Amino acid sequence: MDALQKALDQLDQATAAVRLAVQDLANAPAGDAAGNAAHALSGGAIDPFVFRFAIFVLAIFVGYYVVWSVTPALHTPLMAVTNAISSVIVVGALLAVGIAASGLAAGFGFVALVLVSVNIFGGFLVTQRMLAMYKKKEK
Repeated sequence: MDALQKALDQLDQATAAVRLAVQDLANAPAGDAAGNAAHALSGGAIDPFVFRFAIFVLAIFVGYYVVWSVTPALHTPLMAVTNAISSVIVVGALLAVGIAASGLAAGFGFVALVLVSVNIFGGFLVTQRMLAMYKKKEK
């Protein structure tokens, strides 16, 4: 009988953890919800910060291997797409600077604007160098 009661208690704890995870999914960003769900389902053994940090580290490795496996022939079109994505980020950074309610938001928006501008212009320079490799050399 004690084993049955213990199993029922564990089932209640798991149900509460799932309810908490569902509430987190509805109210919080995906990373917070996943971290809180892992924390709840593991009985507090996994800290949400550690869970999010592990995802960040895995993303670094995946990004590294994806970028270094690109062939040189595909580099130029991919740089063009990257520059297009960065131009969308410029719009967001300009909005952050323009309609910021606090000085902190405006500061972060300005930093984002500077970094994205460097990324775009650097991308164009790299793209020009890559395209120059395919031009016929004049004698």
